[in-house]
Amino acid sequence: MTVPESVRVLWSFARPHRRVLALGLVLALAGSALGLASPMVTKWVLDSLADDASLTGPVVTLLVLMVVGAVVGHRQWVILGTVGERVVLDARESMVRRFFRATVPGVTARPPGELVSRAVSDTTLLHASASGAVVGLVNGVVMLVGTLAMMAVLDLVLLATTVASVLVVVVLFATLMPAIARAQEQAQEHVGRLGGRLEGTLRAVRTVKAGGAEERQADRIAQDARSAADHGLKAIRLEATVWVIAWTGIELAIILVLGIGAWRVDAGTLEVSGLIAFLLYAFGLMGPVTELSQHVSELQSGIAAARRIRAVDELTTEAESAAAAAPAPAKGAAAPVGVPAPAAGDRAGGPPPGGSDGAAVLELRGVTAGYGPGREPAVRGIDLAVPRRGHTAVVGPSGAGKTTLLSLILRLLEPQEGELALDGRPYRELSHPAIRSRLAYVEQDTPVVPGTIRDNLLFSSPDAGEEDLRRVLRDVRLAEKVDSLDDRLDTELSSTAVSGGERQRIALARALLREPDVLLLDEATAQLDALTEAAVHECIRTRARAGAVVTIAHRLSTVIDADTIVVMESGRIRARGTHEELLAADVLYRDLVEALRIASAGSGAAAPAGHAAAPATVAAPGAPQRTG
Repeated sequence: MTVPESVRVLWSFARPHRRVLALGLVLALAGSALGLASPMVTKWVLDSLADDASLTGPVVTLLVLMVVGAVVGHRQWVILGTVGERVVLDARESMVRRFFRATVPGVTARPPGELVSRAVSDTTLLHASASGAVVGLVNGVVMLVGTLAMMAVLDLVLLATTVASVLVVVVLFATLMPAIARAQEQAQEHVGRLGGRLEGTLRAVRTVKAGGAEERQADRIAQDARSAADHGLKAIRLEATVWVIAWTGIELAIILVLGIGAWRVDAGTLEVSGLIAFLLYAFGLMGPVTELSQHVSELQSGIAAARRIRAVDELTTEAESAAAAAPAPAKGAAAPVGVPAPAAGDRAGGPPPGGSDGAAVLELRGVTAGYGPGREPAVRGIDLAVPRRGHTAVVGPSGAGKTTLLSLILRLLEPQEGELALDGRPYRELSHPAIRSRLAYVEQDTPVVPGTIRDNLLFSSPDAGEEDLRRVLRDVRLAEKVDSLDDRLDTELSSTAVSGGERQRIALARALLREPDVLLLDEATAQLDALTEAAVHECIRTRARAGAVVTIAHRLSTVIDADTIVVMESGRIRARGTHEELLAADVLYRDLVEALRIASAGSGAAAPAGHAAAPATVAAPGAPQRTG
């Protein structure tokens, strides 16, 4: 990226605040003008002393310049500080919204810690660079030119001496600043990697400790910290070189001005007051030179940060992904809209409009999908109809495409071929919120959402009442546990405050509270004891009588009650039917049941029609709990 392009990237953050920045610049220039006037007023004082004139005028003028300068400086400081905070706020808010609007594959392709680093660390660097640095650079240049102009008024010979020193400083800036920018950008890259590695390792801290890998992991993360420090030190050394040479150049100019000026005073071609005023301007050159070097350094840091922040814009949003995947709408076609939920009577169990209880609420028609261009599809040619009511279980070996199937239903993933439909309406005609408002999802890992138990339960149903919360907690057998806590529903949740099974039950309660048309469960009983699992299955059976339930299932206790079992292999559906039908007809299904030791009564034979199979047996120790 060229320098002008880099500056444009940084300016894109400051542009919305350009009017306030303009006011800050005006104040900065006013302060500079006051500073430029001071040496001339000092000359006025010296000339008045030499002529025995009154000192009242020049002294009062100096006092006025001091007071006005203080007021202008204070106001400028507040304005630029405010703009800096707003730039950081806008950048952070934009990034956070982009993260949550982006596709799941786009977000999960990067370590979460790296994304956090961009939102927290990189945006901080914009504070000065996108506000004060811009104004400071302009003001520094104006101050430098103004100082040289005032010097020209006093003495052209001394001006030529000063300009030669300033040119050396300018050449050094132009030579070293690109190297400083590269070093700072590389340092920020390693800080981002450090955040990504650290976040992932802390998430797996139990595994790290159990494997005795604490020191090895610490060394790997520390290597990124060392690399960031190395690049940071390189930038510091280059900056120090610029500063030292700049100050040395100005000091050399002052020495030359003093020597040549004294000679010209002795020759009678320059007044003493003129030499003193010129020296004041020479000392004053340190201000704009220091300001320029400081703000150029801030600008380089800000450009490096701005590039990384703007890279977040490359994350494809779900709306963009859907638009790219869907055919162009016909002229005059309506934008994606919501789907009206079934009437209350339908949700309670009455027949849906225009069909029987078996009418499909969800359909997948010839769906093929994958996780990126150039990669093999995870599922191929999927044809599946999910009845409006009933329980559909999806089983299969690892890599069969089960979780991908749920991702498609949730529209976390767009199909490459085929289409999905909700109540007969193609997904492409519906908005993402409209689809997900009809669904509820329970992940197998059931991550804890930051907040209290109440926050977690109300996550998808913010208007639910207290009695509703109590009801779903009773359904998943958590009511007594919550009542035993000091703060009850307002107890803060963390990964150490609740067990894995309790997290699963909280997630299931959250889903049940929503009363969805389709409940999606990714092995929601994997970490439950037998008694709690039985209660959860009763919840599933109750929900299946009112709406659709789709589960990824690994246990017989989940499969046995399913109205339909779908067997997947290598991204395709190879068989479907009831538990008894599949035991009799599908070899893979029989092998799965045998491998997990969840065979029904009869040692793997089909249970007699109308007889209940063995309840809630569990997988053998060491058997896989997730196969999607």
